[in-house]
Amino acid sequence: MAKVTDLVKRLLVGRALRSGQLHEQLLPKRIALPVFASDALSSVAYAPQEILVILSLAGVSFYAYSPWVAVAVVVVMLTVVASYRQNVHAYPSGGGDYEVATTNLGKNAGLTVASALLVDYVLTVAVSVANGVDYVGATIPFVAEHKPAVAIVIVILLTVVNLRGIRESGVAFAIPTYAFMIAVLLLIAWGGFRLLVLGEQIRAPSADFTIQPEQANLASFAAAFLILRAFSSGCAALTGVEAISNGVPAFRKPKSRNAATTLLMMGLIAITMFGGIIALGLASGVKVAEPSVVAEDLLRPDGTPVGPGYYQQPIISQVADAVFGGGSGPFVVISAVTALILFLAANTAFNGFPVLGAILAQDRYLPRQLHTRGDRLAFSNGIVILALGACLLLWGFQADVSRLLNLYIVGVFVSFTLSQTGMVIHWTRHLKTETDPKTRHQMHRSRVINLFGGIMTGLVLVVVLLTKFLVGAWIVCLAMPLLFLMMKGIRRHYDKVATELELTEEYEPAMLPARNHAIVLVSKIHKPTMRAVAYARATRPSTLEAVTVGVEGEEARRLQEEWERRGIPVPLKMLDSPYREITQPILDYVKTLRRRSPRDVVTVFIPEYVVGHWWEHLLHNQSALRLKARLLFKPGVMVTSVPWQLHSSDRLKGRPEPFAPGAVRRPWHETVKDEHQTRA
Repeated sequence: MAKVTDLVKRLLVGRALRSGQLHEQLLPKRIALPVFASDALSSVAYAPQEILVILSLAGVSFYAYSPWVAVAVVVVMLTVVASYRQNVHAYPSGGGDYEVATTNLGKNAGLTVASALLVDYVLTVAVSVANGVDYVGATIPFVAEHKPAVAIVIVILLTVVNLRGIRESGVAFAIPTYAFMIAVLLLIAWGGFRLLVLGEQIRAPSADFTIQPEQANLASFAAAFLILRAFSSGCAALTGVEAISNGVPAFRKPKSRNAATTLLMMGLIAITMFGGIIALGLASGVKVAEPSVVAEDLLRPDGTPVGPGYYQQPIISQVADAVFGGGSGPFVVISAVTALILFLAANTAFNGFPVLGAILAQDRYLPRQLHTRGDRLAFSNGIVILALGACLLLWGFQADVSRLLNLYIVGVFVSFTLSQTGMVIHWTRHLKTETDPKTRHQMHRSRVINLFGGIMTGLVLVVVLLTKFLVGAWIVCLAMPLLFLMMKGIRRHYDKVATELELTEEYEPAMLPARNHAIVLVSKIHKPTMRAVAYARATRPSTLEAVTVGVEGEEARRLQEEWERRGIPVPLKMLDSPYREITQPILDYVKTLRRRSPRDVVTVFIPEYVVGHWWEHLLHNQSALRLKARLLFKPGVMVTSVPWQLHSSDRLKGRPEPFAPGAVRRPWHETVKDEHQTRA
């Protein structure tokens, strides 16, 4: 069974890598860009559309505000990119926002950032995969009918790829990411050429439709609120920027400079794609409505609703249709690579979440298993936990992008704001001791950038909370404090354990127990029992006795007679069990020994079978497991398992077994004689 499991693991994950090969997993910039930037780049597939969807609530006339909303999003994106370039230079260890907030604002601020990022990483996977399934479902009805199941399968496939290591996952995702970037940039370039140079008109499939506003004649305050809500939805384009600051250790040297360059490249490409798509969407007359009301609110040219059979194409598909023509080769390619990049956008979270989890585990805020690298030198436990969280969200929200987006970007703007505030304090503190004029000038410039970034992201956070709280953001606002309290509780536990285990000046390492009372548990007289007796005698305890529980009187009597007949030189004690229990009489007897001699220890030897098949575990050792579980909580009691390998577990057939019929054994009386001479 173990060989089969290992074979499957090797096929899925690959051969194990030595710790010394970690440097081979470091990424050059050309691979780091698709690994860490796929989330931010893929946001152009839904962020422009979300702006138009929210504005459509007030009718097509409100589309006139979309360019200004897009400009505001671009300004925030430029600010965040410039701010995080300062972060990666100042804190290259990979702690990112968590390290910045912890160092400059305190542990509670750091944990707030960590809880926000952990929640947002899980949402990144869920949103990206769900949106990708929407694109595939447009052409494959089966996928549309089984969205949650298909989305979960995609998450599992991404998990397997990431378990194979950072470098391998980066190489696997590089080609689709670059294909998406090239395809969208060519789409924008050709569409702009047709509009500005050739003077041609481009028409989206929904250009002739109209939208029935759900909220007509809005007051000034309501209109402003709707525009702010559209802005907050468009800010989904900023997600993923922080991943590079968390992933600096994965870059090749010089790490900080390569990370900053990659961050700048990602920002410029994402801004170009975001602005180009929304400009072409408006120029081609794209009409989109909320998925829940599209059948009623989207009207045909004759004024009738499109009806429930209408499928609303995503904005990139409509723009590609307008520029290249529906069904053309470029249209199919753009639709395919867009769906693929949305799946791969989840890879940003698969790289950010495990690294952050490992740092938190090292700081004892999460279980230390999250700091353990797997066979491929990836933080496998963090990858698996991220996948489980995303699958639960996809199943619970039925892979509905609109519902998931309402939970999105709250966490990331919490981390943005606290991180930039921390960076302002960082530069202020260093300016107090720095004397070099050139360095001080650079620090002043960095502080201004981070201050502006903190103000901008703080304002966006307020807008996001005001506009999204009642439509789903409250779930994130509840999850973050719960995660915060959980991490505080884990840290308290680890601190308490460390204090309890710490050596003090009064502790005497050489202090020995007064005596060691050994007990061998006996159910039958067979080979495992004899091995346990022999091993117990070899440890030379102060006293040694065999103990059995007399459940059936006749069977207990036969066991006693056979024990005496074989002349086994260890006394056998029979414990009564009027209620046919096995565990409790043994626990009571051990407790009696401890009460009688508190300074002594009691060692319990338990014979156990070692089996080779999973189903055999259900048939053996259940009593032993229950007994060990109870004895572990008894102070002054040591539990020793004495294994007996059954033939099904024997990996080396034909080897001589100790105590087997062919093995050389000494008579009992000679062994006892030697023991007496040794002790004398």
